[in-house]
Amino acid sequence: MTNPKPLHNIKIVDFSRVFAGPYCSMLLADLGAEVIKVEVPVDGDPLRRQGPPFHHGIGLTFLAANRNKKSLTLDLKSKEGRDIAISLCSQADVVLENFRPDVMARLGLDYATLSGLNPGLIYACISGLGADGPDMLQGAFDLTIQAIGGYMSITGEQDGPPIKLGTSAFDMVTGMNCQAAILAALYQRTFTGQGQKIETSLLESEVAFLANAALEYLITGQQPKKMGSEHAQQVPYKAFKASDGWIVIGAAYQNLYEAFMSVLGRNDLVSDQRFRTLENRICNRKDLYMEIDKEVVQYKIADLMSELNKAKVPCSPVNNIEQVFSHRQVLHRNMHSSVSHEMYGLLPQVGPAVKYSAFDVGAGWQAPPLLGEQSAEILTEWLNMTEAEIDSLRSRQVI
Repeated sequence: MTNPKPLHNIKIVDFSRVFAGPYCSMLLADLGAEVIKVEVPVDGDPLRRQGPPFHHGIGLTFLAANRNKKSLTLDLKSKEGRDIAISLCSQADVVLENFRPDVMARLGLDYATLSGLNPGLIYACISGLGADGPDMLQGAFDLTIQAIGGYMSITGEQDGPPIKLGTSAFDMVTGMNCQAAILAALYQRTFTGQGQKIETSLLESEVAFLANAALEYLITGQQPKKMGSEHAQQVPYKAFKASDGWIVIGAAYQNLYEAFMSVLGRNDLVSDQRFRTLENRICNRKDLYMEIDKEVVQYKIADLMSELNKAKVPCSPVNNIEQVFSHRQVLHRNMHSSVSHEMYGLLPQVGPAVKYSAFDVGAGWQAPPLLGEQSAEILTEWLNMTEAEIDSLRSRQVI
C-alpha cells in the first residue's frame, strides 16, 4: 500500500485544547492532514500538565490525543499573535476551536472574519453545551455533560450512586462527530467551492448517543432505569459471577438461549413456561437469573468460555487493561502501536480503529510534539519569516 493518505494536502489550524478538539484533529492527522496545534506560550495545552501519571513530565492524556501534529506557540492576546493566526487561517483548509462561543469573536478569529479572507475555509466549533441558547456560556467537562445529558441516570446499579463512564467518552464521541462533519464539509467543498461553519457540542453528541434509551422515553414516556450490566430488552444478557471472576454472556436470541442452557445442563429452563420466549424471560428475569447464577458460579471462566464458544454463544471475561493489550485478537489487529521521539523514546500508542485497503493509516506516525517544537518551521514554511523575525517574536514572547 503505497498510496498517499487521503488528507495529505489538507492544512488544519487547530486552536482547540484539552480533549474533544485535540482528539478530533488527531484523527484527521492520522489520515494525513497537516495539523498545526496552536498553544499558549510557556504553559501550552492544559493537558500537558494533567497528571499523574506523567511520561517525561507530560500528562498521558495529552500524549493520547496529540500524535502526528506540529506545535506552534502563539500569544493570541497580542496583536502580533492574532495577526499571525489570521495569516495562518487564510491559508488553511480547516480551522478547529473549542473555546466558549464568545471567545473567538473577541479575538477577531471568528468565522465571519476568517471566511471573508478565505471563502473555502471549513470552520469547526466544539463547545460544551452548544453555540447558542440560554446555557451557551456555561462551562462544561465530560463529567458534567454525562450528568446533564442523562447518561449518569442510566449507568450503574439500580440502587447505587451516580456513575460516570470509565473514560472521557463524550469528549471522544464529540471529537469523532466533528471529524466526520469536517470530512463531509471538505467533500462538499469539492463541488461547491465554498467552505462552511460546523457546530457541535459535548451535550448534543451525548443526547444523540442516547439513541434507543432516548426513544424509550420519547415514545413510551417511561424513564429508562439503571440496570448494571443487564439490558432492558435482552435476557439473559449480563455479567455473571464465575468461581474465579466475572464473565459476560449475551444469549437473548432463542437459538443462543437454548444453546446456553444446553451448556449449563439446564434444558428444563428452556421448556419452563416462564422462560420459553424472550418476552417471558424479560418479564421473569429475576427468577431466571437466580437459576443461571447458581450454575455459572460453579465454573471457572476458561472452562465455561470453552463450552460457550463451541456452542457459538457470545461471551467474554471482564478484562482489565493489561489483559486487553495481551489479548491475541487485539494484538493481531495492531491495536498496540508505538511512535519514536528523541525525548520520549519509544512511546506506546493505541493503534487505529479503522484499517484501509488503499493506504496504511498507521504509516509514518509521529510522536506528540513538544511545546512549540515546530514553531520556527511553521512560521518559515507558511509565512516565509526569517530567522531574525522569529527570534524577535520569541524574545518578546509572542511565540
